[in-house]
Amino acid sequence: MDPAELADRLGRWSAGRGPLYLLLAARLRRLVDEGELPSGTTLPPDRALASVLAVGRGTVVAAYDQLRLEGRISRRQGSGTRVAGPPRPGPRESTGAPVFLHLLEPRDDDVILLACAAPSAPPAMLLTAYERALPQLATVTSDIGYHPSGHWRLRRAVADHYTGRGVPTGPGQVLVTNGGQQALSLLARAFVEPGGTVLVEAPTYPGALEAFREQTTSLEALPVGLDGFEARVRTSDRRLELAYLVSTHHNPTGAVLPSLARRRLVAAAAAASVPLIDDEILAHLALPGQETPPPLAAFGETVISVGSLSKSVWGGLRIGWIRAPRPVIDRLARLRAVHDLGGNVTAQLAAAELLPHLETLCQDIAADRRARHDHLRAELARRLPQWQAPPVTGGQTLWVRLPRGDGDSFAQTALRHGVAVLPGSGLDASGGSREFIRIHFLAAPDTLTEAARRLATAWHAYGDGRDQGTPAPRSMAV
Repeated sequence: MDPAELADRLGRWSAGRGPLYLLLAARLRRLVDEGELPSGTTLPPDRALASVLAVGRGTVVAAYDQLRLEGRISRRQGSGTRVAGPPRPGPRESTGAPVFLHLLEPRDDDVILLACAAPSAPPAMLLTAYERALPQLATVTSDIGYHPSGHWRLRRAVADHYTGRGVPTGPGQVLVTNGGQQALSLLARAFVEPGGTVLVEAPTYPGALEAFREQTTSLEALPVGLDGFEARVRTSDRRLELAYLVSTHHNPTGAVLPSLARRRLVAAAAAASVPLIDDEILAHLALPGQETPPPLAAFGETVISVGSLSKSVWGGLRIGWIRAPRPVIDRLARLRAVHDLGGNVTAQLAAAELLPHLETLCQDIAADRRARHDHLRAELARRLPQWQAPPVTGGQTLWVRLPRGDGDSFAQTALRHGVAVLPGSGLDASGGSREFIRIHFLAAPDTLTEAARRLATAWHAYGDGRDQGTPAPRSMAV
């Protein structure tokens, strides 16, 4: 197993109390016992794993030896370290993406989470929308509540939302989903055959990479904006089953694709018969005074748009959608019906009440987001002037370039100093972006100040080599 892949699967292993080698052994033990590391799995060498975890080699050696004594792993000089037992097919591998694993960890008030970006509380407007939606339930008759395509009120509201943005849309072109992540998973299932190729940006939203990989997909990467798409489809004999991008307030860089580039990309995708997915989940999150181009779907009828209220309203609402040609929506609805008979009707009714006011809500919070964006950048510039953290015109994250080292090992050091950040390698299907980390600026200013202080402390420990973990007993090395 690749050391960085195992480090991702370890999650926030070092955030507990006690010697690091015992914390590491405890998390490895859990992964073995749960079948996430099946018998026969080869574990990384001591030095390689220690490097990516930013700990001393002795920490890894002691953790491995603890598990060897328990009979969970075997260690032989010259043969490496393996999970005990003969190799055998295990359960299907689950995600190892840090962006998801952070959500699965128990809440830890000692760790500032700058890895997953979303509003931290529902806005008052959402509560009002529910107050308006609840009485509608009293009028429901002859409706068992299963709507695989989504409740008609919300499908109409989403269609009107796109029409108001210059993209004429009918309710039949809209499928409601349980958030944007389910939308991406449905699209991957609908369009990608095992072994098929999906074109993505490097870097990009890691949840999309996981959705495509779940279909045993081959990922091919181009620079942000899918720059070079026309040459790729013209010169390669490898057929593309999908192309995916975040055209507005790109996750993680914040880039916005210009109108001319949008027009050319849509035309090229249509000419090559490549379905083009535009992730619009961050499109409404412009900072004050910033204008954005028309949606990608305004430049061609074949574009598939994915939207959600998770980033602009609240993640707990779990409302997303797909806007696409009618035949695509009908196919997706049939797929969804098998796995999910439909979302929460009350939430959809509330979303239908809220959606016409989405622009107002986003404008109301834009000034506060600008202030937090500026505050975090100022704190980083003051405490970590070597870091490169360019400003963005919208979205929720900064894409920070480290002057040395790599994001994987620094993220481990930062975690031990009480801050969770997202290493760039997990956002880049090309294997690049290792010198980057992604951090969000949505936290309260005093929290961002403390996060910057902890990051500076972590960086100094990382840079001078002092952060090498708790010394462990001497033992056999492999």
